Amino acid sequence: MAGLGHRVTCVDNDVAKVKALASGTPTIHERGLPEALSSALADRSISFTADAGAAAAQADIVFLCLPTPAGTNGHPDLTAVTSVAREIGPSLRPGAIVVNKSTMPIGGVAMIRELLDRTDVPIVSNPEFLREGTAIDDFLNPDRVVVGSTDPDAIDRVAALYSPLNAPIVRTDPASAETIKYVSNALLATKLSFANAVAAICEGVAADAHQVLHGVGLDHRIGPHFLTPGPGWGGSCFPKDTEALVAMASESGFDFALLRSAIASNDEQQTRVVDKIVAAADGSVDGKTIAVLGLAFKAGTDDTRESPALMVATALIGLGAKVQAFDPIAAVDLDGLALKPDPYGAAQGAAVIAVLTEWPDFASLDLVKLADAAASPTIVDTRAIIDRAAAHQAGFEIDTIGVSPPPAR
Repeated sequence: MAGLGHRVTCVDNDVAKVKALASGTPTIHERGLPEALSSALADRSISFTADAGAAAAQADIVFLCLPTPAGTNGHPDLTAVTSVAREIGPSLRPGAIVVNKSTMPIGGVAMIRELLDRTDVPIVSNPEFLREGTAIDDFLNPDRVVVGSTDPDAIDRVAALYSPLNAPIVRTDPASAETIKYVSNALLATKLSFANAVAAICEGVAADAHQVLHGVGLDHRIGPHFLTPGPGWGGSCFPKDTEALVAMASESGFDFALLRSAIASNDEQQTRVVDKIVAAADGSVDGKTIAVLGLAFKAGTDDTRESPALMVATALIGLGAKVQAFDPIAAVDLDGLALKPDPYGAAQGAAVIAVLTEWPDFASLDLVKLADAAASPTIVDTRAIIDRAAAHQAGFEIDTIGVSPPPAR
């Protein structure tokens, strides 16, 4: 927003985070973010504070960009939204607009209106569709901007913030705007689960899932996006948003069986990956060293929330494995998992090397050096990022998701 010419004040109750950002140090990893932050600080279009009331009192438009983590029974935890809305309510200027960016259950706009207790402040739903690791590019090149409100003037004012982007604007009611967010994530998650199911079929019929899904994705009605097999989907959005939509559907009187199956299929995929690694270790990982390459839920971010890589690593530890892990950016503190400074250190003495995050660096590994480090030259590649022919030439047996497994030893 600062880059589009607006004056932006960012508020957080984490004082250490505020100080870091104010000094030009991002608190998450994304390519291009340090430069964007530095530029905005230099031209004084952005500032940071921990005083929500004071910031709200000076604002024409207030965006609520608060965490809504998974709560109980599929419902998100709205503690942060509730707290902040009550805090800023008395400070808002008459006619200021409050924009909900947080992913909340359908009816979130009405809930915020009640919490603010202000009849002179319009509320707008403006869901975000930013992917972790590419949020800057997604913001500057949106597929669409969704703006939902019962106040047409408020819709126009919020839509005008994005006018330099020349993006399609979806003007709608609050409930429809909120539902668009949930349905978008649910459909993308379902496509990923479908791709993993196709991969399982292809392994059984000696087809290559990557070629199959490429051929399918060329159909313009389907498209190529999110048709890539992997160890399952995770992150901060898909798991909680799919569970929330299932819960909301149930409360509205509809059993969303299709989405429930997509969620179950994702859980099964992570189990299948663990089973592959166990099979590659001759039927047991107990007491053996397993190398895990990648901990982030996807490449380009340091986020490990609901990461399938971390869930697989945890399951292996539960089966008695000693896990040695490397990730270019992400780090975790987990009993039984030893972080290593490079992939070759992670592979040292490993019975199996499991590639679980699609970091581009892994495509250019020195496979001979990797094989020399391992106790057994065996790879389970869940991201199809390792060149199979090169791996075989280096002496590896390699099991790639969606490709017929190698013959039994």
